Amino acid sequence: MDYKKYIATIKDFPTEGILFRDITPLMADGAAFSHAVNELKNFAIEQKAEVIVGPESRGFIFGCPIAYELGIGFIPIRKPNKLPRETVSISYQLEYGHNTLCMHKDAITPNKRVLIIDDLLATGGTVKATIELVEQLGGIVVGCGFLIELEYLKGRDLLKKYDLKTLIKY
Repeated sequence: MDYKKYIATIKDFPTEGILFRDITPLMADGAAFSHAVNELKNFAIEQKAEVIVGPESRGFIFGCPIAYELGIGFIPIRKPNKLPRETVSISYQLEYGHNTLCMHKDAITPNKRVLIIDDLLATGGTVKATIELVEQLGGIVVGCGFLIELEYLKGRDLLKKYDLKTLIKY
């Protein structure tokens, strides 16, 4: 499927100089959204994932239906002060700023096979931080799946030891 026809490109959003890839048209098209979720679900099956982890918020959009379809759990990675129980956290750099991610301290059991799902691989900062949280708790990251990869930002370079699946490359 040609997913690119479902992606809107917005210049200078959220800041000047950024070329934002808007996934909402893909999400609004039932067939395209379903096809994308199924491709990432098949990657989860290949990796023998036991749980899906997704960073806030677009990781939820793709990660939850995959976990549901596979009958496995979904673990949200959130911004600070969004999770009600004890958390572990990590701060990192973004393409155009910085952020902190948190996960419940008891979310991952040791040796659990974890697949990370998000909408976009850019500089790799968010997924690398997510990997560090998972591994800090003893999880085994078996791969990372993305709808979009911005190849020119070289995020893949941070993730060389992990299997990656991307559906669209810019």
